[in-house]
Amino acid sequence: MSDGSVQQQRQSQPAVPSLEEQLAGGEALTAVPDRSQWRYRPRRVGMLWRSRTLRVVAVFTVLALCGLVILALVRDQTGTHGFLVGLGLAVLPVPVLMTAFRWLDRVEPGPWRNMLFAFAWGACAAALVAILANSFATRWIATATADPGSADTLGATVIAPVVEESAKAAAVLLLFLFRRRDFGGIVDGVVVAGFTATGFAFTENVLYLGNAFGEDQQLGSGFASVTAATFFVRAVMSPFAHPLFTVLTGIGFGIAASSARHQRVRRLALPLLGLLLAMGMHALWNGSSSFGPYGFYAVYGAFMVPVFGLVTWLAVWARLSELRTLGIELPEYAAAGWLSPAEPFALSSMRARGMARDIARRRAAAAAAEGPPYGRPHSHARHPAYAPAHAHGPAHAHPPISAAGRKEVKARGREAARAVAEYESFATSLAFLRRQARRGTAGPDFAERERELLHHLWQRKEAARPALTFAAQATGRLRPRSAPAAHRPYPHTAYAQPTHSYAGQPYSAPPYANAPYHPLPGPYANPPYSPSHPPHTNPQGHGQQEG
Repeated sequence: MSDGSVQQQRQSQPAVPSLEEQLAGGEALTAVPDRSQWRYRPRRVGMLWRSRTLRVVAVFTVLALCGLVILALVRDQTGTHGFLVGLGLAVLPVPVLMTAFRWLDRVEPGPWRNMLFAFAWGACAAALVAILANSFATRWIATATADPGSADTLGATVIAPVVEESAKAAAVLLLFLFRRRDFGGIVDGVVVAGFTATGFAFTENVLYLGNAFGEDQQLGSGFASVTAATFFVRAVMSPFAHPLFTVLTGIGFGIAASSARHQRVRRLALPLLGLLLAMGMHALWNGSSSFGPYGFYAVYGAFMVPVFGLVTWLAVWARLSELRTLGIELPEYAAAGWLSPAEPFALSSMRARGMARDIARRRAAAAAAEGPPYGRPHSHARHPAYAPAHAHGPAHAHPPISAAGRKEVKARGREAARAVAEYESFATSLAFLRRQARRGTAGPDFAERERELLHHLWQRKEAARPALTFAAQATGRLRPRSAPAAHRPYPHTAYAQPTHSYAGQPYSAPPYANAPYHPLPGPYANPPYSPSHPPHTNPQGHGQQEG
């Protein structure tokens, strides 16, 4: 349909009268028909299902039931002793893999509930689907072909990759659809897929290691050679096998999440392409033993290791790209006065961010220790222990703090470090939100989300700005000569006096109406708190630079 026909159709439609016009015409809102005569009725949605807690409990209850079923099946196949041995050995590589994926997600860590859901889905739901579907398919092929040997090979190389990768991809798809704010790029896709595959590999390793132990028991092997060989292959040589397969699917979903809404073909094709690549790689890995006595080692050295290196490089590059995004997007807010000029340099460095948290904790603890002494008499003059330092020597300059005082000092330090960590998290989300707006993927609630993030930053600025400024200088991200003062006054004098406090630090009310702001082009050009003063100008209009 052409633009002219669309405009003609719009012009032919009657205009919707406003509420003022209805009231002016004598139409009262009380003239609504009785409820029994309503033609349009509201949909009945259960009040219980609206509860977020209930939904979370329901999802994890289903996963727990799947876990009980899968444990019963594995124990039935391996026996009690084999199950315990397999469980103890299979859990060893799990912390290593989870730590690696969590390190990759340090720039903007996803919620732990998403990671736990992904791991539980892989270990319980996906593993249960895989065991049932693979067993049924293998038996059906063996019955149809009357060749159990070829049925096992066909099931391992064709059926298992399709079933297992589809079951694991379901967790990535669910988080992609229902947790879009936590799923914004390649790193998020890699981490979610990695946790899902780690859970699946854990359950599968319990089964394989338990069966290997049972085989050693039947053979009477004193050194448990089959169990040791299985553990070496699955937990030492290739603990990344299942995560590597599913990460390809996660990369496809991650690229789709960062694509614009109008790129529908790309958003649909890339996840499917990633899933197909995961299935193909999984099939090649499972079928490597049929390539001859050295087929496994050939596939491992010539294909798996290079692909693992390539995917690892891509994941690290995506993580560094997230840090570069902070250095690109946050200077806009620094120029508008919401951040100090040094903060984008510190926030785009993981080393500087960690240093800022440590500095804030130490400074807050030192300030608390030098303040009113906890657990000591409040009147220093009436107690000889609080005499001046020159009266009793340096050893009596700072009397020991009581146990309650030490706890309070540590609590103040942890509170300040937590405020800086929250500040870094909100600043990171703000930079990613602005990047989404530039790409056209932020959604219609961009202004409200940006307002909320700026409000959180404004609450924590007194605790975070000095620490981030010092960290930027100490790490060489910002030269001390060009660094701004740690306590630079905010240009709007109307908010100069603190009116609230957060984490023991005063802060002012966020100046939504007066803060200078650089709007984005396009549909985000006029936010509801557009500036009333130009950037780099004080509210009196003297045109002075902020420095």
